[in-house]
Amino acid sequence: MRITSFGHSCLLVETDRARLLVDPGTYSSGYDSLTGIDAVVVTHQHPDHVDTGPLGGLLASNDGAELLAEPEATTALTGFPAVAFPAGADRSFGDLTVAAVGGEHALIHDLLPRVGNVGLLIAEKGGPTLFHPGDSYAYAPAGVDVLGFPLNAPWTRISETLDFLRRVSAPVEVPIHDGLLNEAGRAMYLMHASKFGPADSQVRDIYDRAPYDV
Repeated sequence: MRITSFGHSCLLVETDRARLLVDPGTYSSGYDSLTGIDAVVVTHQHPDHVDTGPLGGLLASNDGAELLAEPEATTALTGFPAVAFPAGADRSFGDLTVAAVGGEHALIHDLLPRVGNVGLLIAEKGGPTLFHPGDSYAYAPAGVDVLGFPLNAPWTRISETLDFLRRVSAPVEVPIHDGLLNEAGRAMYLMHASKFGPADSQVRDIYDRAPYDV
């Protein structure tokens, strides 16, 4: 399995037989020129996780690619061939299986309505499993080899992030959801994750499209 970050929460997950793109949003870039994509998977409807501007061109350049989205997110994708992908659903593409878990976005504030959110367990047959939680720490699966963990968001704080890292306790952790941070702030969050996360885990920074081979 190879994982490449295109900024914020957008990850390309690929093997020799499959390529999945997760959460191509407004704070991400460079993914719109990708080809050979089997599926685009959207964890929830917020624009930083799905940017409808370049989405049409991306799908046109990847004829046959499926667009799977958390059910409420399909309403924000009017005009696109989005297929509802609720918690409990799973699909296979080549040697990759993606399963949706959870169901609800983390609370930002009582004044803001909560929306749907699915975390994604992406497993390579005979290989590692990656967990992309979208925008929620509620679901902390066991047996994860690589965890994509949000560095910063309006819905969380660093103590909750560290608790999430410890609950999942994956051997490898890659930072996501960092589009609101400058370089100094990003370094501070990474320092906390590295210093106070699980003792046997390793934070691997895949910032700026540096592919990581699991």
